[in-house]
Amino acid sequence: MKFTLSWLKEHLDTTASVQEVVDAMTMAGLEVEGVEDPASKLAKFSVAKIVEAVQHPNADKLRVCQVDTKDGRLEIVCGAPNARPGLTTIYAPIGAYVPGSGITLEPRPVRGVVSNGMLCSAKELEVSEESNGIVELPDELPVGAPAVEAFGLEAVIDFEVTPNRPDWLGVRGIARDLAAAGLGTLKPDPLEPVPGRYPCPVEIRVDGDACPVFAGRVIRGVKNGPSPAWLQQRLVSVGLRPINALVDVTNYITYDRARPLHVYDRALMVGDVIEARLGKGPAEPSGEDTPTPHAHKDEQLIALDGKTYDLTPEMSVIADADGQRPIGIGGVMGGESTGCSETTVDVFVECAWFDPIRTAQTGRTTGITSDAQYRFARGVDPESLVPGLELATRMILELCGGEPSEIRVAGQAPARPAAFEFDRGYVKKLSGLDLPRERTDDILRKLGFELDGERVQPPSWRRDVEGKADLVEEIARIEGYDRLPLEPLPEVAAPAGGALTVRQSRMRTARRAMAARGYAEAVTWSFLRTEWAQLFGGGQPQLVLANPIAADLACMRPSVLPNLIEAAARNARKGFPDAALFEVGPNFRGDQPGDQWTAVAALLAPHRPKHWAGAAGDDLFRLKGDLIFLLEELGAPALQTVQGQNSPWWHPGRSARLQLGPKTVVAEFGELHPRILKALDAEGPMLAFELNLEAIPEPKKKAVKTKPALELSALMPLRRDFAFVVDEATPAGDLVRPIAGVDKALIADVRIFDVYQGKGVPEGQKSVAVEVLLQPREKTLTDAEIEALSAKIVAVAEKAVGAKLRG
Repeated sequence: MKFTLSWLKEHLDTTASVQEVVDAMTMAGLEVEGVEDPASKLAKFSVAKIVEAVQHPNADKLRVCQVDTKDGRLEIVCGAPNARPGLTTIYAPIGAYVPGSGITLEPRPVRGVVSNGMLCSAKELEVSEESNGIVELPDELPVGAPAVEAFGLEAVIDFEVTPNRPDWLGVRGIARDLAAAGLGTLKPDPLEPVPGRYPCPVEIRVDGDACPVFAGRVIRGVKNGPSPAWLQQRLVSVGLRPINALVDVTNYITYDRARPLHVYDRALMVGDVIEARLGKGPAEPSGEDTPTPHAHKDEQLIALDGKTYDLTPEMSVIADADGQRPIGIGGVMGGESTGCSETTVDVFVECAWFDPIRTAQTGRTTGITSDAQYRFARGVDPESLVPGLELATRMILELCGGEPSEIRVAGQAPARPAAFEFDRGYVKKLSGLDLPRERTDDILRKLGFELDGERVQPPSWRRDVEGKADLVEEIARIEGYDRLPLEPLPEVAAPAGGALTVRQSRMRTARRAMAARGYAEAVTWSFLRTEWAQLFGGGQPQLVLANPIAADLACMRPSVLPNLIEAAARNARKGFPDAALFEVGPNFRGDQPGDQWTAVAALLAPHRPKHWAGAAGDDLFRLKGDLIFLLEELGAPALQTVQGQNSPWWHPGRSARLQLGPKTVVAEFGELHPRILKALDAEGPMLAFELNLEAIPEPKKKAVKTKPALELSALMPLRRDFAFVVDEATPAGDLVRPIAGVDKALIADVRIFDVYQGKGVPEGQKSVAVEVLLQPREKTLTDAEIEALSAKIVAVAEKAVGAKLRG
């Protein structure tokens, strides 16, 4: 949504600058995208006056002009046919960048005459799409005046509108919020009705499903033509192209009040009935129809954009000829057959309300994103029909003249949002803002809410407000989010098992493992073409989307592999055939909660450059190695490899599956079938695997062992060495364990430091030297205590493994 400061001031009494408006919008929750300031690109351009224009001595189509500029009188060569003495125009000095032509001016000779600047056209300055020569300005403009002032250009504020705030799609809605935020005062809107001078000759009929309410009136004797400069400039500032006064009025009100309208040429309408109904949709071909590859349609419309659209039962259609001839797509675009032109004399003005969901669906089906469709899809104020029609009537009468009929209304507008109770104390409870009741009520009233004691009635343009929490948000937004008190969040104990579930942890492990093996992660859509889904065991009717974002993304995917194949093929077509991709994401067997499963899929497209030494190895075994590595990282148990039972999209002789038992398939891997690659327009060979993350059993929970608290002793440790003779087949650990258990309070460590066989040791035996570390805790050990402990160690060693103390 775009608007200018002067346009805003039509509704808001304020002295704020553009920057102050932008700051206030940001604090009020309106996300400003940017400010387009024409002064930045036209700063060097200024008003100039041609004093003399004579024929160029060396060119028939050029004139040498003497021009009064802010830099004095200069000689400038100009090729425009309208360059003449006395003309006030725009001058560009040497060094200026001309945006429309993309050049920077230099003092170059033109056919032998040096031009000291340039006289510019409106197209070269990018203030108009067309021009027949240099700019012609009013003579009263002084020489040297900035070009921005001469054209009446000003900064344009561009901001993003959230889907829940369709009232921001009109300048008055923006002004209302800024007034509530304290930037100024909202000007009153005394919309006095324009009395009709005769009954409306057009009967209006509505189908409640196609259009709940429709208002209209006829205006006779209009004189259509170009709209005035102020209106054209206002439309141009927001990126619209002026067409004629009648159309410009409807476009202006669309942006000014977020109220789309449409004007029909009454002379081009058939009959005296206009009807809003549903389209008639597709029909079976009759015997007289010539068979074609496309389904026959009962209704079509050539819209104002010159394109032909099929009209289906999901669309709202405006029709004349007693409801038989389509003349517009309701809420989206009018038809070419009844468009207004300069010859239009009588008009029928439409002001209706169309269902947002139906209008949004129609826009997606037709691909039309007009200003009307954009607003109706988000929800136009249903109570703005008659006020919008009265405003359009008044503007048409002022600009084009004419005689209006009475207003005719058919149908009934949707009810206002339901009123509800609102305890003002809830503001502090939910937001922490401690505001007096007078302040909260003042904010709500300025935003258009009606207050009756504790009961609040949302305005008709705020259908997003459904409860007291919404009102607290409005109050906090207008009061200022910077006023919210800083309160620390309550401490929440970490869950005992960690923050991640087993599935989440495995997904993270899988991503790290595949990246470590040299694969690049791909993130693709969870849906694909229906015919591709059928190749991979999917495409069931329940998985086909009712409202796909694109025709080739119409079905939930049964496998990640088609998307990876398409990505690799796209890279190959761009000159990068060697690919190693993986993705972790959902697959879908059906539309029930248990039919979704998490897959880890990887794809190799081994198209390495040719080399005299040949291939480095078998890519299939490399892929299998990557799969085994991944399974080990995920903690999978031992799996059985089975060949000859893979899905039909695998090469039957170069693929296999990994199973857990006879039924649970954990993964399939191998080379993809050439038939599948051909269907997906991909060049083989390609190898892949797809692993079902949920098929891997979760590991058993183990008891958590914690280390005892560290105890440090102030007493010096003692070391005693023992050499035991044992059978050579006796494991050393069988000797260490019983010695360590002699006195766990005193013995801190036991370790083997030597094993000897040879002279002095009987045949078939070995000498094992053991160091025992004693750590007193309470008192220094006496010699008697040390000897007693040593004797216990020898006795235990003999009992445990038959060890004898070596002499």
